[in-house]
Amino acid sequence: MKFRSGLLLGTAFLAGLAVGPGALRLADSSDFPGAAFAREISHDNSAETVRLLTLLGTVMDVVKAEYVHPVSDKDLINNALDGMVGNLDPHSSYMTAAQFHDMQTEISGKFGGLGLQVQGESGHVRVVSPIDGTPAARAGIQPGDFITMVDHKSIDDLTLDQAVRKMRGDPGTKISLTVVRPKTGKTLTFDMTREIVHVQIVKSALYGSTGYIRLTEFDDDLEGAMHAAFDKLKAEAAKTPGGKLTGIILDLRSNPGGKLDQAIAVADDFIKDGEIVSIRGRHAENNQRWDAKGTDITNGLPIVVLTNGGSASASEIVAGALKDHHRAIILGEKTFGKGSVQTLIPIGDQGAVRLTTARYYTPSGRSIQGLGITPDIPVSETKDDDSYGYREADLSHILTNIGGNRTTETPRTDIPPIAKSIPKMPDANWPAFDATKPATDFQLQQAIKVVNAMAGISNPALATAPATEVKAAAPAAPKPPEAHH
Repeated sequence: MKFRSGLLLGTAFLAGLAVGPGALRLADSSDFPGAAFAREISHDNSAETVRLLTLLGTVMDVVKAEYVHPVSDKDLINNALDGMVGNLDPHSSYMTAAQFHDMQTEISGKFGGLGLQVQGESGHVRVVSPIDGTPAARAGIQPGDFITMVDHKSIDDLTLDQAVRKMRGDPGTKISLTVVRPKTGKTLTFDMTREIVHVQIVKSALYGSTGYIRLTEFDDDLEGAMHAAFDKLKAEAAKTPGGKLTGIILDLRSNPGGKLDQAIAVADDFIKDGEIVSIRGRHAENNQRWDAKGTDITNGLPIVVLTNGGSASASEIVAGALKDHHRAIILGEKTFGKGSVQTLIPIGDQGAVRLTTARYYTPSGRSIQGLGITPDIPVSETKDDDSYGYREADLSHILTNIGGNRTTETPRTDIPPIAKSIPKMPDANWPAFDATKPATDFQLQQAIKVVNAMAGISNPALATAPATEVKAAAPAAPKPPEAHH
């Protein structure tokens, strides 16, 4: 099987929502001609296969003849295809032509809606992460929330795609979402206004001599925007008494992933040499490895990476590479654990199949599938987060973790002594988190302490000013994803 260009991690459908996190690889439909497929089935046939295919046709006939109202062959076959692929694992799916178009539109870099990453779970719709600066994030929707109603009408009997379509609408139109929050057991209703969502955003700020860079999704030109933010921080630091940057905080919290080439490029900006990531699948000829090219844009500055349960796929590739190379200290919470790659296979003009075809591995050879990246310094976002989590391992019928390095991780010897004094969660008097007030961000404040201790600064400046945003311009029209190897 030969694959055409395109590797993505963590993005799926346009809707103002995206089904994720996931990993996508684009394959040419000519690799899967229907006639050849039919011939292969006939050669590999058995009495059991014939019996099961006959059963499928019989059930279709029964449903068409006896269901309470007429059902079209198209609906029945689409339902069968949904079940055939969708029950393999949480990230494989069959897409109709309309759904495939939605995905291509999202690849363009902007979409209309609310700004939510969602995942189907046992017939329910669960939030993976709200995207920074979107209606959903501003309203206060949180990772792990179950969406139960749209405009005060239940969505329990809808498929994930049908629920997503309910949440779409023209920019400027009103929508109400009702959610159940497992953390508290409360039912909450959020009234929002749909708007055009620009997915790709880089935020940056200078706290004393520490540069802060937040990446919200690995989309087109993200690494370029990050570079611009870093250059801006260097220029700002040159005007301070010290005259230079002394450390970097890379914030990957609630970043659901995106393009693999962008994840590799970001990791390559901080690692001089060695492996960044590899992928291994059923067919050895499609296994690949990517290595750093000998550059470090920071010239060895101390780095702290912030992660949480919403850091998935491409975020985990970056965090895993920086951790394995001892290039950064990971602070925060264990990541999502999304360690599989999906191939997007167009089926003529009928749609596409999104199929899990590989796992990816960190430089130490570990698969993080279902496990995630464990922080070097565990710090919870809030005092009630210690026992709560929503990650890949919580999903139904997940892909197994096999084929990687299963030895116990060797404890790092380069963790700064200050790590022993960093509290694992805020105390009861810590102010409620407010995205516009960095002083309320407990993990960020601990990261500042750590990165400054690594730089030998004893009295670090606290984060008080909000970060500035850099929004990358979206392409004029949808285009296929590109991988830069």
